[in-house]
Amino acid sequence: MGATAEPAVERESEGGGRGTEEEGREEKLGGEELKDVERGEVGFRKGVDGSYQHPTEYNASMMRGLHPTNPLRIVINGGTRVTTPSPVHASIPRSTPTPSYPSVPRSTPTPQSIPTLNSRKYTNKFSLFLFLLHLVIAVGLVGFLVFKGIQGLIESSEDIKKWEKNVLKYYVPQVEAASFLSITLAFAWQKAVREWPKLMVPFILWSTFVTSLSAGALLLCFQTPPTDGVGVCFIAFAICNGLYACWVSQRTKFCCIMFLKSLEPLSKFPDINRPIYAMLGAGFLWMSLWNLAVIGAWNFKFTPLIIILLALSLAWVTEVMRNIANITVSRVIALYYLRGMQSSTQFCFQRALTYNLGSACLGSLFVPTIEALRIVARGLNLLQGEDEFMFSCANCCLSLMDFIFKFGNGWAFVQIAAYGKGFVKASQDTWELFERQEMVRIVDSDITSSICFLTGVCSGSICVIVAAAWTFKVHRSFTATISLHAFCVGYLMTRIAMALPYACVSCYYVCYAENPQNRLFDETIRDRQKMIESRQEVVVPTPRVPARFRRA
Repeated sequence: MGATAEPAVERESEGGGRGTEEEGREEKLGGEELKDVERGEVGFRKGVDGSYQHPTEYNASMMRGLHPTNPLRIVINGGTRVTTPSPVHASIPRSTPTPSYPSVPRSTPTPQSIPTLNSRKYTNKFSLFLFLLHLVIAVGLVGFLVFKGIQGLIESSEDIKKWEKNVLKYYVPQVEAASFLSITLAFAWQKAVREWPKLMVPFILWSTFVTSLSAGALLLCFQTPPTDGVGVCFIAFAICNGLYACWVSQRTKFCCIMFLKSLEPLSKFPDINRPIYAMLGAGFLWMSLWNLAVIGAWNFKFTPLIIILLALSLAWVTEVMRNIANITVSRVIALYYLRGMQSSTQFCFQRALTYNLGSACLGSLFVPTIEALRIVARGLNLLQGEDEFMFSCANCCLSLMDFIFKFGNGWAFVQIAAYGKGFVKASQDTWELFERQEMVRIVDSDITSSICFLTGVCSGSICVIVAAAWTFKVHRSFTATISLHAFCVGYLMTRIAMALPYACVSCYYVCYAENPQNRLFDETIRDRQKMIESRQEVVVPTPRVPARFRRA
């Protein structure tokens, strides 16, 4: 008396089709029933003597082979079914003892933890607290100084009234004009770099040399001690800039290629510039209030000290604004490279203003210091060996550089934006990625940050030329002060706008180091590595501490 097998349920197909219930077939061999393969009921077959036989002893011709298109399916008697991992014990009667077989240990793969892209933790809370505390104090101080300036215009003596009226008439207009000019130049530089990257890299190098030299020569022509001192500084910088442009001439071609490759995804995000607009607008309003606060500072005894503190506060605030824009753009581009996502720019901007603001504040203190030490380290590396003192200074500076580059670097903003890491942790992980992919020499010789820096210097020099010529015509005693002020305004505004191309290049490097096999990357970096290894390409990396001087 034959028994009917239990109905079998078919799994979902490759195309995601719905499983359908089908009836099990009665399959008998020699008057005895064969259980359903799909339900795991072929574990044993009952023989003539009533004993159970091993599965290999029954007719194996039932399993013809694998399905030609789907390896998860098995062809059974001309029909296709999906194997179901049901236990063998289900088909064995409870009264029958289960035969024992030697257990074979299986290697179970450990699932790799994928870092989350939606971290809700606030990063670097202590630096965030310090920045917010500083911001409250700065807003209070600026408001108080603006009030004192207005009070001085109304209630002070005639000398103070006259002085403040001269400042309002001959100082503020030039600085405001420099702010408008710097915003225009900032967008012009960014647009030009996005449209013609191959042309703009050498143009920025040499136009900075020309404009800074012209600004210095103009200030020397005024023939006053303050303008002569400022003019000499501009000329000295122009000479160093010219030497630097000659030194990195072999690296400009690769820098142009990196700009060209990294700026390609921007066409997919038409609103990517909105954070830049917001930061430039906020920067312009803050600088306008800052200018009025400088007027009120003249009513106090320690005027130079107050102005220096205001200048340091302005530099930190504008640097934080630049890094907020940097983190926003980095998250948009990094998610595109890492996950193929077209994320919302507005949402990324909100994250940069909240969860990642602490890292932006801490990085705003570290990164400019790192860039300055990088220049000093390269200069001392050229001089070391001349005498024992310079040799020890060079090694000390190089040791500091080696430490800083592992715990704080400008490429960390990509991982801060993508994974919500703290600044130090992101710096360490990013540098480990570069070391793992043998990209340290490539990122060390990259001149993207130098190009963005020189763009700011070029805008600042143009603002100096305009403001100094105007001020010398109307009020000569303000010429040197306004020149320095106009330079700072032009430099800071342009650096905010140039955060966009800088973030794109940083994302290209870091995301490539994380997944070199990504189809969005071509052979540019691999070819560069091969050329460096074969010594067909000469790079001048940031000098490191020689191995013989490192501690074991």
